[in-house]
Amino acid sequence: MTTQSTQASPRTALTAVDPSTGAVVREVPAATPAQIDAVLDRARSAFLAWRETSFEERAALLEAVAAHLREHVEELAPLMSEEMGKPIGEARGEVGKAAWAAEHYAAHGADYLADQHIASDASSSYVQHLPLGTVLGVLPWNAPFWLAFRFAAPALMAGNTAVMKHDPHVPGCAAAIEEAFRAVGAPEGVFQTLHAATADVEQVIRDPRIQAVSFTGSDRAGAVVASIAASEIKPAVLELGGSDPCLVLADADLEEAARVAALSRIINAGQSCIAAKRVIVERPVHDRFVELLAAQLAALVVGDPREETTQVGPIARAELRENLHRQVTTSVEAGAELVLGGEMPTAEGFFYPVTLLTGVEAGMSACTEETFGPVASVMVAEDAEHALSLANDTPYGLGASIWTETSRGEAMARRIEAGQVSVNGIVKTDPRLPSGGIKRSGYGRELGPHGIREFVNAQQVWVGPARS
Repeated sequence: MTTQSTQASPRTALTAVDPSTGAVVREVPAATPAQIDAVLDRARSAFLAWRETSFEERAALLEAVAAHLREHVEELAPLMSEEMGKPIGEARGEVGKAAWAAEHYAAHGADYLADQHIASDASSSYVQHLPLGTVLGVLPWNAPFWLAFRFAAPALMAGNTAVMKHDPHVPGCAAAIEEAFRAVGAPEGVFQTLHAATADVEQVIRDPRIQAVSFTGSDRAGAVVASIAASEIKPAVLELGGSDPCLVLADADLEEAARVAALSRIINAGQSCIAAKRVIVERPVHDRFVELLAAQLAALVVGDPREETTQVGPIARAELRENLHRQVTTSVEAGAELVLGGEMPTAEGFFYPVTLLTGVEAGMSACTEETFGPVASVMVAEDAEHALSLANDTPYGLGASIWTETSRGEAMARRIEAGQVSVNGIVKTDPRLPSGGIKRSGYGRELGPHGIREFVNAQQVWVGPARS
């Protein structure tokens, strides 16, 4: 992210590399300043009409786009396998989940934004929720379709227009998302993909035609986006990194906890902000749990993401794999035990073996940094209080899970420093429920009723005469 908004960036290509082979599969020229200007002009012009549409009209568009996604899943899902290595089964599921987000807001957006009548000295007083303008979504590569609709569906249903600046490594996915809107006859400019270079994002955020920003990515990039948006007095929602704890206490269902912890750790080859990153296990059950977790992880099939049997695909890029391997090796050098995996493959592509580390302690890379890959790190806790202390000993606060007796888990959830907590279940995003983080994991919420209210003007209306 550049800090020099007055200088135009060189025109670069947005390049997609197949992480299973390392071969370039797609190159798209980055937008020129004139093209960026045209996108923002169309978005602003479209807003002036879109804000006047009814909830029923907005819902009809989202429902049509959702139907298009479901009808074309076999064309759309392979784009993710090709550009960022998502196993084809997961990719199909992601297209369906993106459609679900659109359908959810089509069905419930009007209720979420209904006027709120509040008694006062007025004859009538209420809050109505009005659109702001054009919302810019700056998105990462790891869930190209889901994250696009997580940002766009509520923004559009609220009457805003949406400009999506997707990650430069998934240009094919980005183009396909825009095409879904075009295919169903969306008004020009209501939703657009902006194939901009990263260096041009600052000038887009600062542009007066952009009224708000939704950013998903690293905490470092998020801090830059937040500072730019704040300097322009524009609202932003940030969903940033995580080092999510998974607490396994002595009274947990160990078999189920191990199964779900393994699943959480390897979805999208572990490249998920809300994956279980630090598995914190109470000492009396530590050894047995590690046996169960190791068996679950060892049985996973790593391979070509296009194959139906593949459960774990490649890491998205070479430099990401190198950083992951550094985190593993430095943790082992610091005293962690390598139970499974941990060897850098020599074959083509950016694959990394499913890896299990035990004896991980505070200060080790696998504990203090976000591990974005199929690496499970197990820490030992002396008791439940120690487990809570370890869980909160992180600059992040995105998600967390607790495995214990239900009422005990609910009580402990209040003491976990995270935006969402799952008791005896996997941490996941759901269109019906708000999602987001605290601390360096960001601020604001997406999804559910909270998400659609982030980018609206909650306008108070007071109607006289005053009541005596």
